[in-house]
Amino acid sequence: MPTDHQIIRCPVGNALFCKNMAALWNVDPQLAMRVDRIADEDRLELEPTKSEDWTAAVHTASGVKAYLHSRYRPIEEAEKLAANADTDDKFCFVLAGFGLGYHVRALFDEINSEAALIVTEPSLAVLSTALCCVDLSDAIASRRLLILTDTDKSNLHDRLTPVNALIMIGLQFVVHPPSEKINADFHKALRQAITDFVSYSRTTMVTLVHNAQITCRNIAVNLPVYLSTPPIDILYNKFAGYPGIVVSAGPSLRKNIHLLDKAKGKAALVAVQTAFQPLLERNIVPDFVTSLDFHQMSRRFFQGIDDFRDVHLVAEPKCTWHVLDTFDGPVSLLDSSFARLLVGDCLGGRDGLLPGATVAHLAFYLVRYLGCNPIIFLGQDLGYTGHIFYVPGVEVHKTWRSEINRFNTMETKEWERIVRNRAILRKVEDINGQQVYTDELLFTYLEQFEKDFTQTSAQLIDATEGGAKMRGTDVMPFADVLEKYCNRDLPAGIWDYRKTTNWQDKSRLEAGRKEIVTRLEEVQKIEALCNECMDLLKELQGLTHDPNKFNRRIARLDEVRLTVKKYDRAYRIINAASQLAELQRYTADRRLGAKGSKGADRAKAQLKRDLAFVQAMKKGASDMADIFHDTLERFDDALAAENPA
Repeated sequence: MPTDHQIIRCPVGNALFCKNMAALWNVDPQLAMRVDRIADEDRLELEPTKSEDWTAAVHTASGVKAYLHSRYRPIEEAEKLAANADTDDKFCFVLAGFGLGYHVRALFDEINSEAALIVTEPSLAVLSTALCCVDLSDAIASRRLLILTDTDKSNLHDRLTPVNALIMIGLQFVVHPPSEKINADFHKALRQAITDFVSYSRTTMVTLVHNAQITCRNIAVNLPVYLSTPPIDILYNKFAGYPGIVVSAGPSLRKNIHLLDKAKGKAALVAVQTAFQPLLERNIVPDFVTSLDFHQMSRRFFQGIDDFRDVHLVAEPKCTWHVLDTFDGPVSLLDSSFARLLVGDCLGGRDGLLPGATVAHLAFYLVRYLGCNPIIFLGQDLGYTGHIFYVPGVEVHKTWRSEINRFNTMETKEWERIVRNRAILRKVEDINGQQVYTDELLFTYLEQFEKDFTQTSAQLIDATEGGAKMRGTDVMPFADVLEKYCNRDLPAGIWDYRKTTNWQDKSRLEAGRKEIVTRLEEVQKIEALCNECMDLLKELQGLTHDPNKFNRRIARLDEVRLTVKKYDRAYRIINAASQLAELQRYTADRRLGAKGSKGADRAKAQLKRDLAFVQAMKKGASDMADIFHDTLERFDDALAAENPA
């Protein structure tokens, strides 16, 4: 082990404890406060070992005495554990058990300088003792050492989010056997929780990277609607104290869909787009419907409807423009940071909600924004209740009708839809304590809901009567919910805003169009600079053997980079549409830093990384220019419709 991080060979190192705690107070004050409350007499009793280091014993749940470290050579034991870890190509390590910190110190010194180490330890007494024995102040101060002491999901997400990208590059679990033996259930639960977080993060990141450009395209071409429709500000707390019902299209909705008309006028009914037509076909008119999906197929949820019955569509600007072109009723688009980047805060600023992972999440955020209490979930299965995917009557069922016969039933089609995802299927606990199938994507949605629930003050009721258990909700039959909570009329005049609001204000379209013309010119300049950068980088790759020529040409490259900074806004726009390039550069930076190469080898690696990034940015600039041309056409169409002359 390095000489500048020596193990203190004494039972209680108060100076060392203070040094470690000073670092912990700066990084994690909540944990520092809890550790500080451990009295000296509550720390573990240290015992000398044959090597004159220290070990300590604790008792397991069964009362068996177990030592945290070897009674002979604990530091040598810790170094062996660290050496056996696969540290070459991993950037995040989860270590089960803190012990007296020997193996924490050894593993932290073994991993590369870009990697993070997460240690799971339920005992504050163990932590307090360890901070007296091993100098971990530098590791704590670097923020690359995280300590998790409980299984709280919300706290876990908050703590792991800063190292999310490192987890995605490469994660390894490492077990400290004595700690595992002492607190087996805790470490098992943390491993599962972290595994679930990884699944959630991977799905989120893949979605972000894969959909980045189409999301930017949709927001850009939706700008005429964004600028001419009112924001949702008029809805804030409008239903305070009244129930709100989130109606999703899970298979369990069929159990209670016929009861929804009893809630009409007594609760705010917010339906997801998938459930919209099945509700209207039963003459149940929701008050709001939500949309956010980027694919043009989503317009089918609104096609063939002659009368939208004044239903208010609340959508994210990233939704496909086909929905906005099809929906003939009140429309409000939420705030978008990308839209503000395109046209400025003055034109683009408005109230918004959290970005929805699904239309159901968006519906939940809207009900919460309305001030509803309680918030009731219906049809929110998040699993395959009864081995079916959707409530009967959804749009996909209409697509399947031509294939249905006595040998190929709708139930068969539903089951085939599920088993196509067999590689990502998993089982979770349902509301009755039984096992139900779900998949990684639906499980990700469940994780997001449960995280959101911890930040919600309203009462949450799961009236789905099926599907996965949503922690943080009270489970009730929908009939009981209606009787207990939906028993008074909404205030008179609560819907008057629909008549008094100007739903088509074209006054800002001309100003928005001018902004897009400016953005187009800026991204075209970035594209030209990318071309020059690529030529310079290719030239520099052949000059790594000649430092003088290399330095002269790199000076020009620095000048080009400074010019790019003048167009920071355009650069951020291109970057938003080129998330894969940003992820690849981040990964390359981490691997480059981990290798620690120097001289010409490092220069070549950096040039290769930079060239790949600039090539991706050039393509991003070209793609954004095409998007802006389409956006200008949409503005022209909207302006022509306003003023045919």
